[in-house]
Amino acid sequence: MRPRMSGSRVKILVAGSLIVCWVLIALLAPFLAPYNPLEMHSGEELTGPSRMFPLGTDEFGRDLLSRLLFGARISLGVSFAAVTVALAVGLAIGLAAGYYGGLADEIAMRSMDIVFAFPPILLAICIVAFFGPGVKNTVLAISIVYVPRFARVLRASVLETKGREFVVAARAVGASDARTLLRHIVPNIRAPLLVQTSLSLSTAILFEAALSFLGLGTQPPAASWGRMLAEARGYLVLSPWASIFPGVAIMLLVLWFNVLGDSVRDLLDPKLGR
Repeated sequence: MRPRMSGSRVKILVAGSLIVCWVLIALLAPFLAPYNPLEMHSGEELTGPSRMFPLGTDEFGRDLLSRLLFGARISLGVSFAAVTVALAVGLAIGLAAGYYGGLADEIAMRSMDIVFAFPPILLAICIVAFFGPGVKNTVLAISIVYVPRFARVLRASVLETKGREFVVAARAVGASDARTLLRHIVPNIRAPLLVQTSLSLSTAILFEAALSFLGLGTQPPAASWGRMLAEARGYLVLSPWASIFPGVAIMLLVLWFNVLGDSVRDLLDPKLGR
């Protein structure tokens, strides 16, 4: 008999498949969308779901389904870009601080504490307000907010790993610092790295939506889930679907990333049950 898959593996498979589906939808949005997301249909403003417009239209007569599909490109693109930058910078800081310690560790961690002292969304708003609204500055703001999270998590993992026998043995036989870090330490801190990445992607989607909702992220007429919510808030009574669909999309995508992160943690952490 084939062994049954554990609960964590099933959750990873389901959540990962759903996320991949959204990524494919975002990539194929120009081919899947029934209309141009900027196209206005005169006389069809604020219409409900129908055969012509499966999710209805907004106040300008733009198809909500098309805007939802193109909005996924911005939400996922900004999130992946911001988390990738934060991961690269945080990994470098965390590895250096945890491995070398001393003054470098002290300076790096106190710098991270300064960033941590600010509420994340307030810090992101301040950064975007200073540099100006737009997608690039949204990526920059979210990256700066997330660098300390990666740095602190990875530093703690490096501190725990560098004292193990295989790392001590590698250093004893003359392995360089770069080889020790890349061959022996980084592969053994993959669990917190993967978990933090997945959870950061989920909240990065919320950050992008919040900044776009406040008018600091994606600028009109581009389609963004947060921007769609902002535009629909004045028509909650007349056309609730205009805010329900992007809100549900944000909720589901964030949920799947959280489930993925929690399941990866349960699977890779030997202290937790399978």
